[in-house]
Formats: sequence, C-alpha cells, structure tokens
Amino acid sequence: MSRNLDDYNRMRDFSATSEPAAVKRRGKKTAGEHALQFCIQKHDASHLHYDFRLELDGALKSWAVPKGPSLDPKVKRLAVHVEDHPLDYATFEGSIPEGHYGAGDVIVWDRGVWIPLDDPQQAYAKGRLKFELQGEKLAGIWNLVRTHMPGKKEQWFLIKHQDSAARPQDDYDVLTAEPDSVLSERTLVDKPKLAAKQVKPLQSAPVKAPKAAAGKPAGAHKAKLPAQLKPQLATLVDSAPGGEWSYEIKFDGYRILARIDHDQVQLFTRNGHDWTHKLPRQAEALAALGLESAWLDGEMIVANEQGVPDFQALQNAFDSGHSSQIIYYLFDLPYLNGVDLREVPVEERRAALATVLNGHKDGLLRFSEAFDETPEALLNSACQMQMEGLIGKRLGSPYVSRRSSDWIKLKCKHRQEFVIVGYTDPKGSRSAFGALLLGLHDRDSGELRYAGKVGTGFNETTLKSILAQLKPLRVKKAAVSNPPSGFEAKGVHWLKPSLLAEVAFAEMTKDGSVRHAVFHGLRNDKPAKHITEERAKPMKQASAKTAAKKSPRQAAKSSAEPAAPAPSQLGMASGKVRITHPDRVIDASSGTTKMQLAEYYASVADFILPQLKERPVALVRAPDGIGGELFFQKNAERLAIPGITTLDKDVTGQPVMLINNAEALIGAVQMSTVELHTWNATTVDLDKPDRFVLDLDPDPALPWKSMVEATALTLTVLDELGLKAFLKTSGGKGIHLVVPLTRKLGWDEVKDFSHAIVSHMAKLLPDRFSAVSGPKNRVGRIFIDYLRNGLGATTICAYAARTREGLPVSVPLFADEVKELKGGNQWNIHNVHERLREVGDEPWADMKKTRQSITADMRKRLGLKK
Repeated sequence: MSRNLDDYNRMRDFSATSEPAAVKRRGKKTAGEHALQFCIQKHDASHLHYDFRLELDGALKSWAVPKGPSLDPKVKRLAVHVEDHPLDYATFEGSIPEGHYGAGDVIVWDRGVWIPLDDPQQAYAKGRLKFELQGEKLAGIWNLVRTHMPGKKEQWFLIKHQDSAARPQDDYDVLTAEPDSVLSERTLVDKPKLAAKQVKPLQSAPVKAPKAAAGKPAGAHKAKLPAQLKPQLATLVDSAPGGEWSYEIKFDGYRILARIDHDQVQLFTRNGHDWTHKLPRQAEALAALGLESAWLDGEMIVANEQGVPDFQALQNAFDSGHSSQIIYYLFDLPYLNGVDLREVPVEERRAALATVLNGHKDGLLRFSEAFDETPEALLNSACQMQMEGLIGKRLGSPYVSRRSSDWIKLKCKHRQEFVIVGYTDPKGSRSAFGALLLGLHDRDSGELRYAGKVGTGFNETTLKSILAQLKPLRVKKAAVSNPPSGFEAKGVHWLKPSLLAEVAFAEMTKDGSVRHAVFHGLRNDKPAKHITEERAKPMKQASAKTAAKKSPRQAAKSSAEPAAPAPSQLGMASGKVRITHPDRVIDASSGTTKMQLAEYYASVADFILPQLKERPVALVRAPDGIGGELFFQKNAERLAIPGITTLDKDVTGQPVMLINNAEALIGAVQMSTVELHTWNATTVDLDKPDRFVLDLDPDPALPWKSMVEATALTLTVLDELGLKAFLKTSGGKGIHLVVPLTRKLGWDEVKDFSHAIVSHMAKLLPDRFSAVSGPKNRVGRIFIDYLRNGLGATTICAYAARTREGLPVSVPLFADEVKELKGGNQWNIHNVHERLREVGDEPWADMKKTRQSITADMRKRLGLKK
C-alpha cells in the first residue's frame, strides 16, 4: 500500500464515515486486466468542488478542482494535488459526517476510462500528463500540468485540448448542463449555508386559483396539445435542502399521465404505454371534468383499511378488473385548454389543478395536498405510518420531462441509537465479528429488550476497532430480558450494556426487532439507560377545513401498526415452504436476510415462473451468504427441494432440474439458492434451442455510455440480419440480448451462428469489441459472449437475483430504455417492484409471438456455409 494511502487512512475515522478504507489487496495485482479508470466526484464540503481522480499504480491520484472541469481549451482550471485515494473510492457516494475530514455530500459526477498518451509514470513524475478521457460526460484529450506556484500542496492546471469534444465556455457549461450523478439518482441540491436559528419551518405553497384579471401566468404560452409527454422524475436526496419547497406524500402506486383531447381521454404509463382500457372509470371521471384539452400528472393507488396506499391491493385490482377501487391522485398540470404551462412555476400549475378538480364528486380523482410542516417532521410521521416517503418540489420551478433536482424524493429510513448487548462470531471471509446484537429499553417497564442485529455498514478497519472496544465488556449472562434462543443464540458473546450504536433501518417488527439495519457509528453522548424506541409525532394537517379532503396516506393514523415480523413459513398456492434460519444475513452490504430473499422470489413468482417453465435450470447456492463459498449446481442430487422436477437423463447424459411451480422456486431458496440460470431450450425439444443469447460483457472501467453504444450497434447488426432481439440487464455490468427462434436447428449450428455475429462485430470494430473471452482480451473493450449458446450452457434467468453486493436483479427492458439506465445492476430485490408496477411484463410481452429462424441467407452473409 502506498505511503499516500497511509495518509488517506490516517486522515479519516472509519467508525464514523462510510468512505472505504484503504486496505492491502490480497492475491496478484490486476493491472493490465482492465483499462485505467478515472472518476470525478462532486463534493459539497465547506465549498463545492470537484475531485478529479486517475488510476495509477494501484491507487487514485487525486486533484481537487474548485471550479470543476471546463470543455473550453482557453479556460485553465486550478487543480490542487491531494492525497491518493483507494480504487474503491471511485464508486463512493454518500455523506461524510460533520466534524470529519471532507465533511459534506459526495456524488460520482463522471466516470470512465483514461488513456495516457505517454508513459503515465514518467509523465506524472515530470508534472505533464496528457491523456484521453472516455467518460459519460467528458471526452477527448486533456492535460494536467504542474505549476511552480507556491502553496502547501502542489498546484496543477486541468486544461481541455482543442479537439472535437471542446466547447466554448460561454456556449456550454457542462457542470450546469449535467449536474447529477452517473451512478445513481443522487444529486447535490443547493444548500444555502444558514445558521440554525435562521432556518424557518417550510410551508407548502398556498393553493389558490389565480385571479382571472391577472391573465395568463408568467411562462404560459399558447401551443398545440402535445401528442406525447414524458413525466418529470424526482432525484433521490439524503436530507431536505434549504430554500423554498413544497412537500407532498410519496405515493405507492402506478405513475400515470392523462391526455385529454375534447371527448377522448387516454391514460399513459411512465414509459408511454396506453392503459386506458385498464382504467375505464378513471377515464370517464376525467372526461366529466369538461376540459377542452389537457395533460395531467398523477399516481394511481388503492388504499388499505388504514387509508395507506397498498400496492398489492392495487395489483389485485388490476388483475381482477376492479378498477373502481383505484383512486387517481393528481399533482401537476403541464398543459390546459390550449395553453402550455410547463414553464409556469409549480405552485401556479398546482393552483390551476386544484381549481380544475374543485367540485369533482365521485372521489376517483383527488388532489395531492401539500403539508404545512417541516420536511423533517413530515418525513418522520410518514415513515412511522409505513409510507414510502416524501416528494419535494422547488417553488418557482418549471415542469421538465426528465429527472430533475427541482423535484426531490426523501425515502423513509429510520435511524436512532441502540444499546449494544452482544456480538456474533464472524463467518466466511468476514473478520473480527459477524453482527452486533442490539437492545432497547421498554418505555413502560424500563427493562432492556432484544431489538435484533446489525451486520452491515462495517469495513475492515471499523470491524477491528469496534471489536477492541467490545472485548473488555464481555459478560456471561445476557443483559436483555428476552435473549434470542436456538440458532439465533449460536456464537453470541454477551456484553455489559454500555456502548451505543447509531443504526439506520427500514422498519421495526411487532416483536421489536429491526429489519434492513445498517451501522452508522458508535455513540457516547447519551447514557445507555435512556435509550428507547423513538416514535414520530402524528402529522399536523394543513388546516381543519382541508383535513377531510386529505389523501388516504394523509388521513392515516400515526398509531398504525408496524409491519409484522418475517414468518418462518411462506404460503404458496400449493402449500407452505418452511424457511429455516430466516434471519441469516446473505448479503452483508444490504443486511438482506434469507427470508427477505424468499419473500422476493414469492412476490415475483408470476413474472419469473414463465421464464423458468420447462427449461433445465442450474442453481448458484450461497450457504454462507454471498461473501462465502458459492456452489454452481446443475442437478438436484442431495437437494431435497419440494415440488422440483428431475429429468433422469437429458441430451447431455446428465440429470437436470426443472422449476415449474412456486413451491419449487421457494424450496430452492430454502436450500440457499440465490441465482437461477436457464438453458436456451425447453423440454418440448431439448435437442433444438428456441433462442440464443448475446451477453455484452464490458471491461469494468468502461462508462455506461459504451454499453449504450454497444447495445445499439448489436441491435443494428441483428436488425440487418432480420432478427428481433429482446433486452434485459445482466444484474451486473452488462446487457443481455435474447433472440427467440423457432426450433429448427441444433445446438452446434445455433452456437456457430452466434459466434459468427460476434466475430463479424469484432472485425468491424476491433477497438470496441472482442470475440475472445478473458479479462486480458477485453481491456477497454466489450466481449460479446456467445459461449452461453452451447449445449448445457446457461444464462441468468430474467427476474433472478445475482450473488453480488445489494443482490441486483436481471430485468427485461425496452430497447429505448438502455440509454436512461445508470448500469446493468440498477434494480435489486428491494427496488425492482417499483419497476414492475410501472411496466409489468410489457418489455417481453411479444417474445412468445415472435416467429423467426436462422436462414441460409443469414448464414451466407456472415460467411458461414449453408
């Protein structure tokens, strides 16, 4: 480890910050197996600046650029050389706590590959680096030049070279034009630096109709009714920003935009799919408003008995055709009666919307009210009531058809102190300890009670430092009145209850245990005996007059029961599958348990079972979690999975498994399965595949923009051949293109054909594609993997989870969505439901209807024999 990385570690307290520690890497160096990466992190510390980092000699050489990069060669940007950062820092996003080095919020503003134009070590030593950037936002030739200006740290200049990627600063400011993260939905919202006493409670904008005499509001202009309209999307932030904002409840439903053109009403999903036929009552209600023309934006929900939106009930309503139960909450009006309102301030658009809805009687259409509360108090109440969170809208902002920092979302995440009452032994590759056992004092009796575990949020440094503080506190007897028993008590070391841990968690179960817990640091500013469960106060309604008109979310009582604890059995249509060790953590990075994975697969059974049906399946099992040893299993030998079908002998001469029902699916999870991989053939004819797959597998350092271009190029080649492909994320770095076929050719012929496509593309664009597998053969390029098309080979199944941090999921896509993604691992088992409720199975809805074959002409065009 370099000396500068020692400096990096010495300057940080990893028990408080979530930044990655610099650790010595085990095994052989990976230099040469991937391209050199660069990243630029936007850092809102004492002053907003940009951290420019280049990978070199196993670390990230780093410069702080106060004004950020400029595409104008005439503009020199000062770049202050700072300590090296570890390679893992290239993907770090989050908040560095107050009082610590670099305190403030960090996002990855750009990332990709840098290509030195000279020997990089020599150029760096001389202070004259010239290089090419291939990033999401920055491209072309750049220079970093060391100056002789005096200062405590080296002063360099970052200068854009004159080439096709250069732009005059007066014409285009890339920092303003593209302010957000390239890895996530995060952005850095303007935060005026106000003293605490200056910060006033935020109030919602008054919803009053504009006076007729005032004429059209500023920004409004006459225009034709747009044929299509994409919705404005909110950016995820960690905390409420300063400034003037209006806050509404974040609904748990389907985002729907309504288009009204005289008597014709159409209802569109976020991706532009017409769902009018699914929502006839809502369309009738909109028509009854008597509008000449309009675009309205809102969310379809179904409320439960407590008045809180229930997504499962919403799905059931769609499935059963009972759309009369569905309520349409409207929150914006981008267009009305021949006037485009998108440039009109949001509060005035909402005032007009309130006027439009005034007098609507049947309750199917409702206005999404804003709240007269601080966002912090409102979020606490929303989370206590088991809601999703808040949507904030910057007053004075326009409506834009993209993700914007003018709309933000604050998601529910509880966070408080717990008493540390014990710890468990480490498992797998984990060191020091496995998890901390937590406790809380009962509010009434004062007794200390067990409150669950936290096993994620640690790194190697914090694990060791915390263990050193735990060991002196070890005692023989548990301090809690209800200690866990059986498997849960195995390997537990009990402690004197004096240390406190600050923990974020998703929810508290009925029995008082945390779920989805993440460790944030040790606390010593409160006595342990005072630590109880924190409870939010009920929401204050905007006024008594409007309380009766509040949404179901808003009308819900703050005393709503918390979610029930995870059961040890999952009920399926064919019976129940018992899940042993349901609380075993299988992904330390997210704290996901075995039961949560089983619940995920149960919830997507209707989506994944059609993809598994009658296809031989291979399992990736993780008995010790994804950080332990993984097992790739192609047959059910010694696996007692209920409901699974075994073919004693297939065309490969080996037995295979089939998972055709929910019982077998959940049974596989009970046997520690995380991933499910399927053949390209079904039992209809195992000798003839009914599809082939092209897996775009990139050098990890490449920016996602490279994947977007590669996908488009591959689709173009397939289209030229006359073949239609369906896309899905890999759940990792890449994209899978699935090409359905009629069952005519054998395995060898189909594999040879897919190989010919890949060879053709690698020959056509050798700087972008490789037809040869292995990390060294794809440095700076994308390997198009055709090897999955052989007999017995498999590909991750659509909707299946992956054994990677966060448990990402392979998800079907529309072709035009690829450019909107941040990566192939964008969805995971915890957030994919939001995706499914927006598009369902529509991206692949036409796959079964697609009839196409590999023809002699196609083979000839690729140079294959007939």
